[in-house]
Amino acid sequence: MSREAQLFKLCRGSFGQVRSIHRASTSQAAAVQAKEKPVKNKVFSIYRWNPDKSDQKPYMQEYNVDLNACGPMVLDALIKIKNEIDPTLTFRRSCREGICGSCAMNIGGVNTLACISKIDTSGKSTKIYPLPHMYVVKDLVPDMNNFYNQYKSIEPWLQRKDDTVKKNTEYLQSVEDRQKLDGLYECILCACCSTSCPSYWWNGDKYLGPAVLMQAYRWIIDSRDEATTKRLDKMRDPFSAFRCHTIMNCTRTCPKGLNPGRAIAEIKKLLGGVAKKEEPHLKAVA
Repeated sequence: MSREAQLFKLCRGSFGQVRSIHRASTSQAAAVQAKEKPVKNKVFSIYRWNPDKSDQKPYMQEYNVDLNACGPMVLDALIKIKNEIDPTLTFRRSCREGICGSCAMNIGGVNTLACISKIDTSGKSTKIYPLPHMYVVKDLVPDMNNFYNQYKSIEPWLQRKDDTVKKNTEYLQSVEDRQKLDGLYECILCACCSTSCPSYWWNGDKYLGPAVLMQAYRWIIDSRDEATTKRLDKMRDPFSAFRCHTIMNCTRTCPKGLNPGRAIAEIKKLLGGVAKKEEPHLKAVA
């Protein structure tokens, strides 16, 4: 074996030995740190109700979670409880990024998304309920059927006068007209705003509610849509839109920072003839 080969073998062996020693010391340090880190318990008081036990009333159940072994968000705690403590706990979740709206619930008295709600580390118990004033399917899962039926009723799709949208056709829109949709299209239909509205609590069968009305305005104001009159005529009754009393709970609680109250006000202006939809700045079909 040449001198160069011997040196290379020696260096490689030394490097491997150093790497092994480093790994061992790192793992030992991590083990010591985990052992020395004190348990940081957090109490979560969660609404429980099982439809299969009709004789049992809803109740609050407390769970202790070690925050040192849990992610920073309330959804992380709920997943940990379900995986490690109580597999019967039921809730909805999906994206974990504040996009799908599945994990909407009432946390600490505020309607929000569990996946973007940070755990309160003050030491106080965190109370978690399903969205208020909705029928409960089980535990933290509300019945969203009425909400989605109302959303369906506003026909949330592009409509043209010829009643068809041509395939393979690009409907043009100016920059100014596109900006009118900002703050509207971002709605994820989590229902946090609607279920925080007292008017929706008592009149949810006839009043469309903040979320659906904001979606309705998104299509009403779209320069490419030609069904404005039809859409407004469906809301000229005393309940669909005018049941809003501008309490603004909807805007305060929106986890996406949107302003449903403003959208409802704009719809009222259009219905009352105070405002009128502007003509498109750009012809939709070239």
